Amino acid sequence: QVQLVESGGGLVQPGGSLRLSCAASGRTFVMGWFRQAPGKEREFVIAITWSASRTYYAESVKGRFTISRDNAKNTVALQMNSLKPEDTAVYYCVAGDVSSNYYRTFSNQLSYAYWGQGTQVTVSS
Repeated sequence: QVQLVESGGGLVQPGGSLRLSCAASGRTFVMGWFRQAPGKEREFVIAITWSASRTYYAESVKGRFTISRDNAKNTVALQMNSLKPEDTAVYYCVAGDVSSNYYRTFSNQLSYAYWGQGTQVTVSS
């Protein structure tokens, strides 16, 4: 059983930046982030493979969000730039053994066995 702990959420103004971190209690393979805004379904944000050779992005965050990982420390980070009010959500760190080359697999919640508790990100002036 792998436990995931997120940190780094908070309040930021539109156009600002925020960095989320996630620490895993053990080795993980694919890691990523989902988010859920009030009244909306949970949605995929971004994911990265073990070797960091592949990353997958939701269209809504391309060019603004980047993901990186440190396998020696079992951590993953989400750098969010040019934040918009619509980025406001609870962000969940996820991890799983995803064996696929398809975006639809990486963006599917069912592909991830491990979930963090979530961290709130609020973008507002």
